[in-house]
Amino acid sequence: MGNAKYGESDNSLLKVLDLETTFQLTDEVVKAVDGISFELKHGEALGIVGESGSGKSVTSLSIMRLLPKPYGVIRAGSIRFKHGHEWLTLSGMTMKRIRKIRGASIAMIFQEPMSSLNPVLTCGHQVTEAVRLHQNLNKKDADEITLDLFRKVKLPDPERIFTAYPHQISGGQKQRVMIAMAISCNPDILIADEPTTALDVTVQQTILDLMRDLQHEYKMSLIFITHDLGVISNVADRVLVMYQGKIVEQGDVERIFKHPKHPYTKGLMACRPPLHYRYSRLPVINDFMETDASGKLIGKANSIKDVVNAVLLPEDAWRKRYESIKSAPVLLEVKSLRVSFSSKKSWFGKDKQVLNAVDGVSFSVREGETLGLVGESGCGKTTLARALLQLIQIQQGSILYRNREIQLMSSSELKAFRRKVQIIFQDPYSSLNPRMMIGDAITEPMKVHKLWENKHQRKEKAIDLLESVGLSADQFQRYPHEFSGGQRQRICIARALALNPEFIICDESVSALDVSVQATVLNLLMDLRERFHLSYIFISHDLSVVRFMSDRIMVMNQGKIEEIGLADDIYNHPSTVYTKRLIDSIPVCEFDLDKI
Repeated sequence: MGNAKYGESDNSLLKVLDLETTFQLTDEVVKAVDGISFELKHGEALGIVGESGSGKSVTSLSIMRLLPKPYGVIRAGSIRFKHGHEWLTLSGMTMKRIRKIRGASIAMIFQEPMSSLNPVLTCGHQVTEAVRLHQNLNKKDADEITLDLFRKVKLPDPERIFTAYPHQISGGQKQRVMIAMAISCNPDILIADEPTTALDVTVQQTILDLMRDLQHEYKMSLIFITHDLGVISNVADRVLVMYQGKIVEQGDVERIFKHPKHPYTKGLMACRPPLHYRYSRLPVINDFMETDASGKLIGKANSIKDVVNAVLLPEDAWRKRYESIKSAPVLLEVKSLRVSFSSKKSWFGKDKQVLNAVDGVSFSVREGETLGLVGESGCGKTTLARALLQLIQIQQGSILYRNREIQLMSSSELKAFRRKVQIIFQDPYSSLNPRMMIGDAITEPMKVHKLWENKHQRKEKAIDLLESVGLSADQFQRYPHEFSGGQRQRICIARALALNPEFIICDESVSALDVSVQATVLNLLMDLRERFHLSYIFISHDLSVVRFMSDRIMVMNQGKIEEIGLADDIYNHPSTVYTKRLIDSIPVCEFDLDKI
């Protein structure tokens, strides 16, 4: 649809016209928002969707007047808020007045609640402070309002959380505290910038339900920003699709889902793992867009139906694959594994309260198999992964790798075992040394394990690995900060492959990525599995992603296995209430192949 100017409407609460926002970098000016126009009506929920770098968050920061100075500048355009007042050039716009308007008329919830909350102040104090800043109330009355807000956002035990520090509560609870702070002064507009991206699917669903309820109760208008069209379908009335700083399509959610027009929108819809089909690989944005001779991105004529039909698997293909794996040798076998942590100690240092993070778990993985491991945060997934690698101590049970018990291995045997078993972590930035060039990060494990004869051979192997994961040789001497999140995850995959492993644990390795980047990385992992005959344990809280990757799925809850079985059987016929709840919480972005 492009940047069509909004029509005049008596019901408009916010009007943005020809907004252009730039950032001054060291040697260039980047146009982050490129002449966009839209309006927000009273009581409307407007979704803004796009990948990292599309300009959606910069749009929200421009509206809030929160651009980082002196780098971010609104170069042109108009933002009219309430009764036609020009927000950018309002006379007498002191910082004090801007702050007053921000809290009372327009508020914002940021993506990462831990970085938005002050770690040295209690949750109650921070919300009370916001209430007193915008309302002439004494501390006692402000405290009562804060407790009432904590009840409205459905925080468990509001009195305890009022006195708790941010590190003492869960991610979902921190996000509820941020929501309470945002609605504390009953704003006209609430901007939510990726408020559920880092949360489990079940917690995400409860936050989305909560925001819809609060929007209706407080009669707010909502701007909801995300990279996931599935989330948008659950919360928004109307949607703007942003790409490279522009609005490429906008309209009612139902129209966008049934009749997407722009190739980028089609790509975003198609690249999520489907719930009712099986693909040989996930569609990606490049299936719908390409670069012409001048370097300009143009759309391909492909329809979603054409692209999906090309990768659609026969209904029984996944079962045939598993039949071929069933006769393969067992690579890893876990028996009655228990990992415990002490949560309280007595005066004499003895354990008073013990938490069984992994509680009597038994399973096996065969050569060439992908076992999906799914469950909410705190269920024991990551603890189990670290125990398998002997990174934490186990209290009971045994772990056998190729029929050899790893607890009985000597230090040299354990070193050889860790060469064969690698792990890819969730956050690719924190798992790479920011001061080490990526080439060195990939060759370092080769050097430690004395692979290849010299530095030149190790470099050649590293370049080959970079090319295997879709990067290039000229990137060998770059640093991690010079890459996007998806590229950094590819680097971590290349590093994991550097030791010629046969078994890789993927611990939430795509959870923080945009949906299209996630699709590209998942396709890469599938290709590498076939090329190098790898086995995986694939850990995630998103059952749709796990189902796409896995032959079998193991569902964990509170340290125990809820159920384990073939991936499609678990999805189509869950045997426990917990698994069914995980499935029901998956954001739906399904389309009818016969109608789209």
